[in-house]
Formats: sequence, C-alpha cells, structure tokens
Amino acid sequence: MTTLAPPPAPVREDGARHRSVPPADGGPASRARRLFTGAPEDPRWARPALWAILVLATALYAWNLSSITGNTFYDAAVYSGTKSWKAFFFGALDAGSFITVDKPPFALWVMGLSARAFGYGTWQLMLPMVAVGTGSVALLYRLVKRDFGVVAATISALSLTLTPITVAITRDTNPDPILVFLMLLGAAALLKSVRTGRLMPLVWSAAAIGFAFNTKMMQAYVVLPVFFLVYLWAANASLGKRVRNLAVGTVALIVSSAWWMVVVDLIPASSRPYIGGSTDNTVWDLVIGYNGFGRIFGASSSVGSQGNGAGFGGEAGLYRMFNDTMGGQISWLIPFAAIALVAGLVLRGRAPRTDARRAALMLWGGWFVLHYLTFALAEGTFHPYYVTAMAPGIAALTGAGGVMLYNAFRNGCAAVGVPPAERSRDRGMGWALPVAVAASSVWAVVLLHRVSGSGTLYTVAEVVAGVAGAASVIGLLVARFTKRQRLMGVAALAAVVALLAGPAAYSVSAATSSTNGTNPTAGPSTGGMGGMGGGGGQRPSGTDGGPGTNSSDAPSGSGDGQAMGQPPSNSGTSTADGGSTGSGTTESGTAESGTAESGSTESGTAESGAADGRTGGGMGGTQVSSAMITYLKKNQDGATWLVAVATDQTASSIILESGEPVISMGGWSGSDDAMTLAKLKSLVKAGKLHYLVVGDSGQGSSNSEISTWVKANGTAVSDYSGLYRLDASDVG
Repeated sequence: MTTLAPPPAPVREDGARHRSVPPADGGPASRARRLFTGAPEDPRWARPALWAILVLATALYAWNLSSITGNTFYDAAVYSGTKSWKAFFFGALDAGSFITVDKPPFALWVMGLSARAFGYGTWQLMLPMVAVGTGSVALLYRLVKRDFGVVAATISALSLTLTPITVAITRDTNPDPILVFLMLLGAAALLKSVRTGRLMPLVWSAAAIGFAFNTKMMQAYVVLPVFFLVYLWAANASLGKRVRNLAVGTVALIVSSAWWMVVVDLIPASSRPYIGGSTDNTVWDLVIGYNGFGRIFGASSSVGSQGNGAGFGGEAGLYRMFNDTMGGQISWLIPFAAIALVAGLVLRGRAPRTDARRAALMLWGGWFVLHYLTFALAEGTFHPYYVTAMAPGIAALTGAGGVMLYNAFRNGCAAVGVPPAERSRDRGMGWALPVAVAASSVWAVVLLHRVSGSGTLYTVAEVVAGVAGAASVIGLLVARFTKRQRLMGVAALAAVVALLAGPAAYSVSAATSSTNGTNPTAGPSTGGMGGMGGGGGQRPSGTDGGPGTNSSDAPSGSGDGQAMGQPPSNSGTSTADGGSTGSGTTESGTAESGTAESGSTESGTAESGAADGRTGGGMGGTQVSSAMITYLKKNQDGATWLVAVATDQTASSIILESGEPVISMGGWSGSDDAMTLAKLKSLVKAGKLHYLVVGDSGQGSSNSEISTWVKANGTAVSDYSGLYRLDASDVG
C-alpha cells in the first residue's frame, strides 16, 4: 500500500514556513484561540514571540512605577484639568485658567480622563503612556508583518521596544508617546489607502495626524511630505483619483488640526486663559513661532535667540545623532537602517508602481530621513527625547530591510522584475547584509566603549556586541561560500543579538533608574546638558517619603501616597525662578547657571534668570517654602488663586503641593506677557488674588512695572521674603 506523505510546508519570501491551514470554524472559540496562537498561516513561534515582546515593552515602561515623577509642568496641568473642565479644555496650568501650557492639550486630555476616572496619581497618569507605548509596538508589528512577514515584524517590534530614548520618554508624562502612537495610526491608515485606493482610509490617516498636531503641533507634520509622496506614487488608483483623494485628505487634515486652534482664538481673550509661549495671546502665534519655525531656525518670536536649547542635544549638524549625548539614545541601528533602506529600494528593482513593499519602504525610509534631518539640523530648542518620533522608522527598516537583505544574501539576488541577463548589477546588494551588520556592530562597540566605566552592564553589553557581531559576519561569509543554510540562520540570529545588546543595556538602565522628569534620557550621564539619563537624572528630593502636602484635597499619589512631581513639604525648595534649592539641583537636573533655556516647556531649566534678557522680570529668586504655602492657604480668604509667581515651574510645584490654583505670570521662562499691571489690579480688586511673590530686581518692562507697583502698594509679609499681600483697598 502506498502512503502519500504530506508535502513540506512552503517557504515564504520572508524565510518563515507556512503552517498547514486548518478549516476555519469561525466561532468565538476559534477567534479566541487565534488571539494567542496567531493566524493559521503563521509559524507557531510567531504569536508567542509577539506576546513576549509586548510583555517586555510593558515591563520596561511600567517597571517600579512608583518611582516615576513625570514632568511636573504637565502633571500640574492634568491635575488642574481634573478640577475644572474649562482648564481641561484649554490645557491651562492652573484650575483658575489664567495661562495655558505651551502645547496643545490632547495629551493632557488623555491623561486627564484617566485621572478623572481613577483619581489623580502616579499610575493613573502613567497608564495611558504605558498603553500607547505598548500599543505602538503592536501597531508597528502589524504594519511590518502585512508587507514583509512575521520575521521582519518581530525584529521591528523588538527594535522599537528596546530603543533607549523610547523607554525613557514612555516612563514620563511628556506628550511624545501619544504623538508617536497617533503618527503610527496615520501610517496604518495611509498604507491601507495605498493598497486599496479607497478614500476613507486616507481621511482617517489625515485625522490621526490632525490629532497628533493637537498633541505637539508642527512636529506631527514632519512625516507629511512622505505621506503625500507615497500615496501619490503608489496608491492603487488612477492619477486623477489620487489627486482628488489627496485634496479631500488635505481638507480633513486641516479640519482635524485646526479646530481647537480656531475655537480658542475666536474666544475673547478676556474669557479664556492666556496662551502660554505666544507673544500675542493666540494659538496661531504658538504654532508658527515657538512650536514651529522657532524650533527649526532657532529664532522664535517668543524666545528671541539663535540656537537656544541646542546644548541639550549637542550642536546642530548631521553628526548630532552620533554625538556623546544623542548616540546612546537613538543611533544604534541607524547604520543598519540606512544601508537596508538603500539596498531594499534597489532590490525592489522594476516592481510595479503599486508594489506594496516598495511603498512601505518609501514610507519608513522617508519617516526616518525626514526626522533625522529635522532633528539633526534644528537650530532651535532641541531635547534628546524628541527623537523617539524617529524610532518607528528605524525599527521598521531594521526588520523589513534586514529580511530583504538576508534573502538577497541567501539567494544571490532578490531583485524583482530584473531579467537574468541584467541581474549582475544588482547581485552586489546581497553583500549589503554583512556590511550593514558589521557597521552597526562596530558602532555599538564604540558607543558602549564611551561609557565602559559606568557599570558592569555596559561592559558586558560591549563584549556581547563585539563578539556576536564578529561571529555573525564571519558566519554569514562562511555560510555563503559553503552553502550552509543552517549556519546562515544562526549567523543572522547572532546579528540580532549584536545589534540589540547595546540598546537593551540602555533600556534596562532607563527602566530601573530614576530619570529626569522634564528631560528624560536613558543610560549613564555623558557629560552634556542632555546626558542626565538613567542614574544621572535626579528626581525632586523627598518624593519617596510621602505626599508632603498641607491639604487633604491636594493631589494624592498612587497607593504609596506619592504625588507625581510633588516637592516635599519639609524641604523649602520651590523657588520663584523655578529652581530647586534644597537638593542643590534644578528641577530638571540639566541646567547650568547662565545657560537656562528660554521658553522650553520640556527642559525645566530656567535657573539664575539667564535666558533672553526678560526672564523673571524681577519676579524671580525668592524661595516659596512649604511653610509659606501653609500660611497662604490659611489666609487665602476666598481668593481664586493662592498666589501669583513668576514662572510655570514654580507655579506647577505649588499647585501639586497645595492643590490650589496658582498664577504663573510669565509662563515657562517668565518672559510671557500673561500678567499686566491692569490685569493684576482687576484681580486684586475683585478679591480673586491676594498674594504675589516678587524678587529684588528685574529687567522685563511689564514685570518690572508690576514689581515696582506691588512693592509700593502691597503689604510685605515679614516672615516670608518677597511675599506681598494685596487687597482691594490697595488698588487706586
């Protein structure tokens, strides 16, 4: 009797074998099983590997959650939004809605809804960040898998998970993780529209980027040129339909981006908060100035200085991503990704215009290149954690390009549509794999050698990267000449180890060390103003020891009683210039005297009042101690605001400690014209404000006028230097 053996499982282009596809029962049990085992055509290891990566990502982002302090600037705004729906809508720093933060409010809305649902505290604010961080990993996996298979998707997801700066920023309350997730949603909808030629996915893509705009304004638009190019070139539709669809998508982009800005700017200034960071109290000025061209060209109308903030990530230039500060945050896989991009596009050869793989390569390559050039050449405010937006492009190119290069190396040539007689010119692309592995392995060793004295973790990673990289390159070459496919596969696995050993070490450090809430970075300090990650950054002193609050309605923390970013009640550290004097460092741990960044919400660095010549305006330099806060609460006398201080940093700390609205008169740096003498008089006359903190001297015209008037008409509180009481009778 003859027995027919089943044929072997076919090998896909990505190198994985298909499983035999069982009949689908379509029932709930089948769908639940597929959630854990994956699609029938996927290899058996694929879904368990994905779950393992998602668990790893969640662990890195949520490890020791109670140690996370977050950015007190945004934390205070979220808290204020839980007390007032008006403050929630506008993204106001204080519940009285005197001034907004200098970003649009979508990220604050996400965290605020979590805080309103579960209460204000550490895990409540971090829950959305961990969710979108892990969600970005899952979304990137799905996008890469559709076009390049499970092997490429697995490598891409793992690469994004272990991107050091992504780990650091996801353990924070800055808006960047939400920005990245929304941009990935936009990419997913765009690629669907490219494949199908349908309009609605393109509209949803535009809407996602619009929400990203309302998270971090112009940074969301960095990917737009490549989005337009990919759709116009590769969409499965006629040219006329592509142009019409893009026109409709552009309208959707404008509407979803501008609706909040238009609504806010149409509301009379007297009925809404001052727009923090703007020079004319409009969101439009914030878009094109401080959060727009000022970031690129270094001359924002609200900042007024060239190259301001460049020190946090090193000098502008094409080498910036590889310098001592930025190298360990993002550059590990850049050599591999760049080589994979070029070789991958060549390998697609003469594929049809609508080729999905080439379209995906164009998208991820453009994502990477546009972000690289924007961040590397930006002359304005630049912080290391901005580059987390570049990570999905690098990770996707590493996975997708790596699989394409592996197949080209294994098969001799994988060019599509190239006649055999012409393949010799493309055959050389097969050798791009060992070149790319060698380049990134050597660079990893260089990066780790820079910090080899910082701990055993980095020394071990350096050895692993060097040994695994050498073994991979040698194994690939030997396997190619001896035709040993198994050895080639082992060498490819060694390459993955070599490329990810360094990022893994930095990521573990970011997850297990206290990082700077306002300027988070991963790994050891590298000496630059932006190199205070891992153990280098400092949380505000005293945050381990309880809430440090004087009121039962002040912001409460997680189960351990900790409030995020809250200063200790016994430290007396809050100062009117935003510095923290009790611990000997500024709140960000990154500024140096005389180099404070003017107008940067992320840096937390305004120290000594040396910014653009207007900082502080005479309102800085006076301590606001916990004892003073206790006094203010006892003598608030029904006022809306507890006190008025110079800057957002001081105000946010007092808000978190007291639970009461506090006025920031000058915004982040003290240079905003949010408070005028006329406005101050009206607030005092109406009984909405009784106390104000002023310094001894100042330069700003508006704030100097206020300081002079307060000292002449207010009553100094003798127990607290710089504190003045104002009543309606003091207003002439």
